[in-house]
Parts: sequence; structure tokens; C-alpha cells
Amino acid sequence: MADPYTTLGVQRGASEADIKKAYRTLAKELHPDRNKDNPKAAERFGQVTSAYDLLSDKDKRARFDRGEIDADGNPASPFGFGGGGPRPGQGGGQPFGDDGMDLGDIFDGLFGGGRGRGGGGFGRGARQAPPQRGGNVSYKLAVTFEDAAALKPQRITLQDGKTIDLKLSVGVETGTQMKLGGKGQPGPGGAGDAIVTIEVRPHRFFERDGDNVRLNLPVTLKEAVLGGKVKVPTVDGAVMLGIPAGATSGKVLRLKGKGFHAKAGARGDQLVTLMIDLPSEDEALKTFVEGWSGDDGRNPRAGLGV
Repeated sequence: MADPYTTLGVQRGASEADIKKAYRTLAKELHPDRNKDNPKAAERFGQVTSAYDLLSDKDKRARFDRGEIDADGNPASPFGFGGGGPRPGQGGGQPFGDDGMDLGDIFDGLFGGGRGRGGGGFGRGARQAPPQRGGNVSYKLAVTFEDAAALKPQRITLQDGKTIDLKLSVGVETGTQMKLGGKGQPGPGGAGDAIVTIEVRPHRFFERDGDNVRLNLPVTLKEAVLGGKVKVPTVDGAVMLGIPAGATSGKVLRLKGKGFHAKAGARGDQLVTLMIDLPSEDEALKTFVEGWSGDDGRNPRAGLGV
């Protein structure tokens, strides 16, 4: 794999936020679902994902920067033969020290390799590349609004027909990617990973607002005037909510801990906006209002400047 910094298009000293931003931009652009007729985009998507996997791991990134592992996460040469110059036995002439000493002879003596024998010697034999891991496999998983908020486990079927229960991560949202290690294509160096992209389905009456959930709740005129308990749907099931007497349309009530799980660990709330629902044809109500002056000296539109 190419240098992961180059693959993501960031500088070597880039911050974690810059790396994550670059990855999200490229992943959105190259995702296989958006490039079904472009196999090169799918290949590039795998490269970008592998680069992000390495650089988002603080330990692996530090080891890569120190030259201890390569871009595939494999151990680098124990003698540091990386980068620009030719390695022993790899062409470009024989390796010599500052005083003209043939370093190939030294390595032959240390590791028992003979000139011209090709196979066993470190200095003269061709150094075999480490076995390659299998490719990553991308999946798209649609999750209901309620399941995403409550972090309910999701069952996903892999390409080999096996099923696995996936535990959703806190802060999950549409576009969140989760990695299942070793669940990708098999390979001589081990299986690749499964990359699962989450899509949270919209809801017919819930709306997400950050980690909170918003709901417009219709109430009757009697419930608004006199107050009382009403049943309210939440992502965890229905609960009873107390309506204060004299409530008006637009009043927001809060149900603690009925929202999405935040990355910091806390859970958001459900914000319930009351909407007084008047009947379209109610002669008794019409007669009452006609006989009621309703003039208490207030101007309910004063806040609008009129």
C-alpha cells in the first residue's frame, strides 16, 4: 500500500481531526454504492479505508512514523533498509560501506548466505514480501430510528452466508462506519475486514436534533386548559407525560434520557412541543367562544412587533 498520508492527502503531522475529515470526504466520494460502474473507485475506497485504519490508531501511527512498520502494518526491515537506497541483493550494484567494504559479504557471513545461491542468504537472496491480507468488503446496513437511538444490536448477513450480531456504537448516525476485523476476503496473510456503513432511516414523527429527539404532540383544548396526564411515544416505548394547566401551543416539555447516546457517554432527551388540536366542527365550542368576550387586555402578538 502507498504511504497512508499520501493516500488521504494530508501532511505527516496532520491532526486526528484533519485525518478524519479527509477520510470522510474521500469515503463519501469513493463509496462503492455511488460508483457501481467504476471498479477503480471501489479499489481506491479500500485503500483509503486501510490508510485511515492505520492513521486513526495512535499506536500504529506512531510505529509507522518511526519506521517500525510499513503502510500495511507489517514489521519493517530489522536493519532499516527502507526508502531511497538499494537493499542488499536487490540490484543497483553491490552495497558498500564508507571504506569500500562489501557489506554483502558481512551479511552473507552472519546469515550463512552464499554468493550466487539465491535462496537462503539475506544479502543475496531476494527478500520475499510479506503475505498480503485479503481485501476489505463493504456493507450497507439500514437501521430504524428507534434502534439507532436505543443502540439495539443489529443482525447482519456476511457474504459467506454467516450472520453476526453487530453492536452499534455511541454517536451512531447516517454515514458512521464500523469495522468487523477479519470478516473480509480471505488472503494468505489473513482475512481482510468488513466495513459496515450505517444508514439511519428517517421516522414519520420523530426528528433528530443533535443527540436529542424532537416530537410535535397534538393535545386537545381541554388537556391544554385543565392539564393532565397523556401518553407519549418515545424511542424506548410509550410513557405518561404531565401537561401543565394553561399550556399553549409551542410549549416544550422535556423527557430526560429519551434521545440518542452521545459519544461522551450521556444520553440526549426527547423534546416534546405541544400543539393544541381544535375540532373542525364543534357547535358547543363555537357557541361558547361566541358568547365569551375573551378580552383580557393582552396582545399575544406583541412579541412580533404588531
